[in-house]
Amino acid sequence: MKYNKIAPEIREQIINRIKNEGVTIVQAAKDHGIPESTISTWIARKVEGQPSLGEIIKLKRENDQLKQLIGDITLKLSETQKKK
Repeated sequence: MKYNKIAPEIREQIINRIKNEGVTIVQAAKDHGIPESTISTWIARKVEGQPSLGEIIKLKRENDQLKQLIGDITLKLSETQKKK
């Protein structure tokens, strides 16, 4: 199987989509026609000594879920206080 070299700028764009936009490695791989393992390798090399990109993505998703939950609770509390 022949592999084409991916330009560093494209690698950075793909990694940034995963890190900042919450795109999964699977989706990024499909979008760019690159094996998932290749993207995983790029990520592993990029974050040595730091939290893994997977951990960062997980924390961002949890943070978003918590913000949504806080918003829902705040809205319900506000509605309850208006009824009094």
